Amino acid sequence: MDMTPRTTNMIRRINAPTVAAGFARALMTLAVSKGADAKLLAARAGLDPAQLEDQDARVPLANYIALMRAGQALSGDGALALHFGEAFDIDALSIVGLIGRAAETIGDAFAQLGRYERLIADIDGQPIDGPGPRLVVSREKGKTWLVDTRDNPNEFPEFTESGFARMVCSARQFGTTPFIREVHFTHKAPQWRAEYDRIFAMPVTFEAPRNALLMAGDGWLALKNPSPSRYAFGLLSERADALLKSLQTATTARGRVESLLMPILHTGETGMDTLAAKLGMTRQTLLRRLKEEGTTYAQVLDELRHRLALDYLAGKKVSVNETAYLVGFSDPAAFSRAFKRWEGRSPKEVRSEKVESDRS
Repeated sequence: MDMTPRTTNMIRRINAPTVAAGFARALMTLAVSKGADAKLLAARAGLDPAQLEDQDARVPLANYIALMRAGQALSGDGALALHFGEAFDIDALSIVGLIGRAAETIGDAFAQLGRYERLIADIDGQPIDGPGPRLVVSREKGKTWLVDTRDNPNEFPEFTESGFARMVCSARQFGTTPFIREVHFTHKAPQWRAEYDRIFAMPVTFEAPRNALLMAGDGWLALKNPSPSRYAFGLLSERADALLKSLQTATTARGRVESLLMPILHTGETGMDTLAAKLGMTRQTLLRRLKEEGTTYAQVLDELRHRLALDYLAGKKVSVNETAYLVGFSDPAAFSRAFKRWEGRSPKEVRSEKVESDRS
């Protein structure tokens, strides 16, 4: 994903919980269709609809929660989250859903969900390579459960409502006999209890020990998807891998520092205090965050200059002196010394090698 300033500005702080913009856009559409005023809804949620055009962009969870609550109030639909899950299948909201559609079986699709679920919602603000998948299969006393292990689920029960409604409604494409048998929620039964009965059409338990779906054994994992495609699966997985890498960069201290440094590197105004202030933290906090990731501010700056210098020289569209300026060196001689430290050769030698390589 191209991390444009518009997209990166939507990520408020390092490791802040985020949701894919496709979910926010669809939720806003649904709320407006039910009578919510679009401008007032966007204002209360603190979201610019133009920022939601790229459904792979990220929206802070706090804004998504505000959107859900404002949508409920302005539309008069307390069950908006349930209706959201009922109305929108996952493939209309996220590339993860498209990958699932292209997979051979439901089991394959479920495996991809575990692999890419943070493209849907980095709901606990965990590192991309942190704890295991949020949805896990648990086999207990002869029963198979699909368990949502999200932390503090009752702080935002609408997330569980919409997610479970979406899964149950999507499962019906495989026939009238559902492979989901019961739905358990940790939150209390709300006023719209009747809507649960209508949408799920199966036993629903509230104030349960965990949010979980009782499955009909393990046979559902082997069910064939209606329209699998290995070609589409490969293309979509490649795109999802790139998005996951971008999300990882955007949610690490190193990645956020690099994203702020790149547009100002040529100015030489790369003081750590300035960068820390832009990230909304103190110098000491930024030092600690970078140390936790096994690096330092000086290393990040040095390695970024090295990487960009190689890119500029390989492109052959700028001179060595121009490259020195672009990566933040006011003195070309200082740049040459730094480059020899990085590569063991001068920038002119590297540039000449690139030119000769292209000629041969």
